[in-house]
Amino acid sequence: MVLLRQLLGDVLRQLRLRQGRTLREVSAAARVSLGYLSEVERGQKEASSELLSSICKALGVPLSHVLREVADQLALAELQHEPVMAGAPEHERITAESIPATPEEITGELRADMVAA
Repeated sequence: MVLLRQLLGDVLRQLRLRQGRTLREVSAAARVSLGYLSEVERGQKEASSELLSSICKALGVPLSHVLREVADQLALAELQHEPVMAGAPEHERITAESIPATPEEITGELRADMVAA
């Protein structure tokens, strides 16, 4: 079973490392203890919405971006175990291939949906 807190921690750690920042830098900017931020990144602690907002602000990324990344990873993890709506007709099933892989694909699908409406 995939835990949400582990996925969230992985996404936060990846963002921090891509920026070349240390736990100490981000914890100071987010005003959270170094140990607690480390536990959040390792998926050992559930972060409150206020704490997540503070960490995202310190990383300079919108909370919505982090949550979207977590949701995408969760969807892929779920699909590896069992297709969503497994009892649905084949054309309605959600598969790994039907999920957009990049933000550009997601944006394109949203635009297509808006034009169709």
